Amino acid sequence: MLAHAALSEFVTSKDSTQINYQTIGTGPALIIIPGALSLAADYHALAEALADRFTVHSIERRGRGLSGAMGADYSIRKECEDVAAVQAKTGAPFIFGHSYGGLIAFEAVRGNTALRKIAVYEPGISIDHSIPIEWASAYQAHLNAGKPLDAFIDFVQGLGPDSMKWVPKWWLRLIMLMVVKGEEWHKIVALLPANLLEHQEVARLDNSYPNYDQISACALLMAGGKGPNTARQTLSGVLPQSEIKIFPKLDHFGPTKDGASAVAEALKAYFLK
Repeated sequence: MLAHAALSEFVTSKDSTQINYQTIGTGPALIIIPGALSLAADYHALAEALADRFTVHSIERRGRGLSGAMGADYSIRKECEDVAAVQAKTGAPFIFGHSYGGLIAFEAVRGNTALRKIAVYEPGISIDHSIPIEWASAYQAHLNAGKPLDAFIDFVQGLGPDSMKWVPKWWLRLIMLMVVKGEEWHKIVALLPANLLEHQEVARLDNSYPNYDQISACALLMAGGKGPNTARQTLSGVLPQSEIKIFPKLDHFGPTKDGASAVAEALKAYFLK
């Protein structure tokens, strides 16, 4: 596959925040919204795989990279305004969101009928407290104390399977030091404060999914085969037009890891039909 040169572009959001986005490819415009603890660069392989059929605009969400700060009054509404600004400039009819980016995508599409099709991969939508927030107080305390690794472990244990909660923190600390290091760790540390604000928004919107019955856009609900199916089945029952695509061998990080090409092929088939 030929490499595509990315163009760094900017748009001004409603609150005057500058939002950076990376553009590659040719064809109908498609917006990518990264998840929590992620940058636009983490979706470069996905964007590359889509670039032969789409003009791909990967948003660098506020609080990251060359984009402006999250702001003291941060809420998911700000993210939706950022998406609206990029959509207005690019004319994109398609949008893809991963994890927290999937929640942003759904909220953005609710108020923007110009977005005709939405695709999400394991969106960060909490149903009956399926995405807990009890870890947040310890996480904040560790951030305040200058202990980012302990904060990250609070997060991993708080959102992981029940079995994870019984793993000793000293063992998790050792594993994290071996597995997450270098530039990846520096990226995570920089995004830990934003991660808390974003998950507080997830908790605030717990059980707000019935609002998505107002969405007129077609929706593709994607997921790896290693996670629960409660959210996608519930969303499928609410959305007026939806379909489900499962990737049996992928996990939550499919779009940013070795599943990028498979996810890209599914997006091509869906958006272009």
